[in-house]
Amino acid sequence: MEPPSLASLQLTTFVLLLSLIFSFSLPMTQTDPTMDPTMPRSRSVQMPGLIPDDILPHEYTRFAKVQRVCDSVLSSGINLQFDHNRINALKPQLSFVKGDWFQDPAHAPLMPFDSSDTNSNTSALPDPLSLTTFLLTHIDPRRNFKNALNVTGALGIGISRNGTAPEMGRYLSTEFKFWPGSSDLTIIFEGVYTESDSEMVLCLVGQAMLPTRESDPKNPWQKWLKKADTRTTHSLLDQDDNIAITLRYPKSFTLTSWAVHGEVRSLNPSSGTRYFDPVKLISQLGAYSNYQFGSEDQVLTACDPYPYQDDVIKSQLEVYKGSSFCGFLDGFMSEQMLFVVPNWNCTSNDAYCKKLGPFLTNRATYQTNGGFFGVAIMMQDVRCEPRDPAVTGGSYGSARVSAVFRVVPPGVTQYTAFHRTGISGTTLSAEGVWNSSTGQLCMVGCLGSSDSCRSRICLYMPTTFSINQRSLLLGQVTSLSKEREDSHYPLSFERPSHPSELWTKFMASSVISYQYTKIKQASALLERNEPSAFGDVIAKSLLSYPRKGDELGELYRLSNLADDLSLHVPAIPDPRPSKRTKRPFVNLEIISLGSMLGRHWSATAQNGPLPIDSKPGELGPEQESTTGQEMLMNVSAELILTGEPYHNISTLYLEGLYNPVDGRMYLIGCRDVRATWQVLSGIANLEAGMDCLIEVKIEYPPTTARWLINPTAKISISSQRKEDDPLHFNITNLQTLPILYRSQREDILSRRSVEGILRVLTLSLAIACIGSQLYYITGKSTVIPYISVAMLAVQAIGYSIPLITGAEALFEKITSERSSYEPPSYNIEKSQWYWAMDYLVKILVMFAFLITLRLGQKVWKSRIRMLTRSPLEQWRVPNDRKVFLICLGVHSAGFLVALLVHLINVSRRPGHQEAYVDSQGKSHKLHDLGIQLEEYIGLVQDFFLLPQIIGNYLWKIQCKPLTKAYYIGITFVRLFPHLYDCVRAPVINPYFGEEYEFVNTSSDFFSKFGDVMIPLVSILFMVAVYVQQRWNYEKISSTVKSGQKKLVSMGSRVYERLPSMSSFEAELVASGVKEAEITGDFRKDAPSQLEEI
Repeated sequence: MEPPSLASLQLTTFVLLLSLIFSFSLPMTQTDPTMDPTMPRSRSVQMPGLIPDDILPHEYTRFAKVQRVCDSVLSSGINLQFDHNRINALKPQLSFVKGDWFQDPAHAPLMPFDSSDTNSNTSALPDPLSLTTFLLTHIDPRRNFKNALNVTGALGIGISRNGTAPEMGRYLSTEFKFWPGSSDLTIIFEGVYTESDSEMVLCLVGQAMLPTRESDPKNPWQKWLKKADTRTTHSLLDQDDNIAITLRYPKSFTLTSWAVHGEVRSLNPSSGTRYFDPVKLISQLGAYSNYQFGSEDQVLTACDPYPYQDDVIKSQLEVYKGSSFCGFLDGFMSEQMLFVVPNWNCTSNDAYCKKLGPFLTNRATYQTNGGFFGVAIMMQDVRCEPRDPAVTGGSYGSARVSAVFRVVPPGVTQYTAFHRTGISGTTLSAEGVWNSSTGQLCMVGCLGSSDSCRSRICLYMPTTFSINQRSLLLGQVTSLSKEREDSHYPLSFERPSHPSELWTKFMASSVISYQYTKIKQASALLERNEPSAFGDVIAKSLLSYPRKGDELGELYRLSNLADDLSLHVPAIPDPRPSKRTKRPFVNLEIISLGSMLGRHWSATAQNGPLPIDSKPGELGPEQESTTGQEMLMNVSAELILTGEPYHNISTLYLEGLYNPVDGRMYLIGCRDVRATWQVLSGIANLEAGMDCLIEVKIEYPPTTARWLINPTAKISISSQRKEDDPLHFNITNLQTLPILYRSQREDILSRRSVEGILRVLTLSLAIACIGSQLYYITGKSTVIPYISVAMLAVQAIGYSIPLITGAEALFEKITSERSSYEPPSYNIEKSQWYWAMDYLVKILVMFAFLITLRLGQKVWKSRIRMLTRSPLEQWRVPNDRKVFLICLGVHSAGFLVALLVHLINVSRRPGHQEAYVDSQGKSHKLHDLGIQLEEYIGLVQDFFLLPQIIGNYLWKIQCKPLTKAYYIGITFVRLFPHLYDCVRAPVINPYFGEEYEFVNTSSDFFSKFGDVMIPLVSILFMVAVYVQQRWNYEKISSTVKSGQKKLVSMGSRVYERLPSMSSFEAELVASGVKEAEITGDFRKDAPSQLEEI
């Protein structure tokens, strides 16, 4: 034999060290660390019990005690034949989540529960749920027994009102978590797994931190239920390692053999403080166990004769009979609830009609008084096995199905119900068969863990939908028992569908169809409300409303139109109430339109139209309208309104006609009023529990003239019942916020394009006006000093602000509004066209700013020259100091008045808030002075002629400093945004939430009143400048002062400083020559320099 190599010695040494490490570490995790007096105790003590990986060996330190406690289990076990695959499959097969546990009333309960999480009215809350979870954490492949395997596990036992306890993570420890509304105990076990002829058995011994009880058996948890600051946590928990658990699993998973039974018991003396009464556990085998179909005899007995005749499916409805039943069943029932239908047509006594079928009822279900509001049934662990006709010997396809039906009481969440696995009087295990010849799934059901199967369940999958049939699954539970105490009224349930599920769940387009039944009533409604006024006829000829487009494919065009007619938008009552109310949200989903049911987004689809049925004598899918040019279209929809005022009409099923000529929809509505038999006993004219005496009218905005007409839809809902009828309700009128049609969703981009072009044109016009002023003063140097520098400064500031802040020029208000409703998903800034447009605007703004500065420079230089000519007579030179002070005073007073009015308006609005958030998520203060000041600066720019008017008055001008093209052109440039804002459609931000209802960017400074008054005042200023320049001061004063008197004599000093034009030009030339001589720049070419001056 060759000596071992160095590598093999190193590997052997590593394995020995690894084994040594685990031999020291694992006992520490399984022994009792709380026996150490230095270890502090608390209310939630955690013991670091690390769970090793399955590949590594596990040392079982309590083997002797396990052998003693589990002796009876080991003695009855059979020899096991295992391989690694079987061992790996045991862990998920033997684990269960959220089963049920209970204790018989006795003197030693296991744990306390603090119900202080509820208010005094606990009847409105669900009862606490006692749930348990068991995890098999390790299986040792090493065999200490021929008939057993060593295993470890963890058990969580909890009580919680919301069903969240117990919580089991990857790293487990013995702990007890306790807070109001939840108690959670974790126990760590080790033991053996063995099998008998009919069962798989786990026998385990564990340890836990148990809550200590008081000696008073009537109030054992007095200390735990006290306030937190009075608890002495060091004495409330006690380590206990004398806990045993036995779990028994059936080897065969069948209709009557599917329950896991267990018991947790204390090994301590019954007189000790650590003792607790036995805890019973019950759960069902999980998804990792193979179900064995074998109850054909019971199914045939329950469903004889097949198909069982019931009243679930009416004669006019079709059910699914295809080959994909199992796939559809799994898709429909995946984590979904079946809602229980009230026994509204029961005519027996109260006790009989209040029964929830064969199920036991808890407090919350019983309080529904037979109406079963909020009660549902969860179909769990569905196993569907299709069978080929060639195998079964029949001519039709079939499938075998097993499932568990679990009652979900009110208040229990869908998530909690889906994960529960307990077995009780609220669970029904079922097995049955589906046959494609009838489309009926007939099953036999067994209540709880009983072997007695006394219920029949029939399920159908409708493929025909109508105004009073919108469910994807219909079912009924009937009694097989002839005994009176076990009989009950047939319990009906249904799986309601969202409209989108009609075409997403049924992938094959030829499977489903819609049956119209209310077209005649809708036609009568249309005739009564058909507009005949002359204005409506003109509107029809000028306006266009949503209709089919010109795309390829009929279904594609109808899908686009259905998308336009669907509404998902907030609304307000019409007329709007004086007091603020919570806005309802309108969800109108089009189900079928014309020959289409659902949606078909592929323009190249070759599928034919879906079948749309009508009763004989009724209108077909389309009929010719009164105009003879368009076609009325059949339509069905579902309307959902949110808000307390609309709870009686919160969900309406609609069917009727749509007229694309005037964009109006005339619909008949049905609402589900199924309630207890006492409520509906005296109400007539119900259709399968539906109130269909409802009329709905919807008016859509036109697709054209959007900027001139507010793009909102109007909805009117009225009841046709008499006022003394219990189902009567007052008429409801709503107006939505602005909506966007499919083609108009690009209008946000087109509007920005149009406004960008308008900015370019207005800036170009402004530049042309400034250029005309520069050209005007070229040959009239005497008028230059009388141009107001303050006026030019206002314009220069207006052009400089966009360059500094990046704001849009001239259309700042409109741009700010547009940015508030533009959704970020459009990402329009990435378009090269808009980048080029923005750069062009900035270039034009820069050019306008520079030429405005150039004009101001000429004015300034002319005044300097005038001042150097007469340095001792400065009063003769026009000065803007007084002009500036007067304008500052006027605008300061105006700003204070406007701010005061704004604050008064805000204070009168209901629902005060200090800030709001825009669509970009940015917060803005509602009363920010900076915002008000920024808006007022725009007003100062609109009144840019005010400094010139004041200067003309102070300087007593006898000339025309401004050309008409300048002051008239700039005035209209400034007024154009206001005029555009008046004619365009008002934009209400549809992306603001309810709390931003009173944040209106079109209020105060920039209201519609301002859009009218500001242009009027600006035009008055323009006329004032024209008058001042048209007539000199002498004519104006003589006109104002009736008579021949003059305000100032002709010989006064004011007129002495105004020489003739020729002498004034000579003085300017002379002053320039003198200035050149002083500076030493007078050269031989002085005449040319003088000409330039």
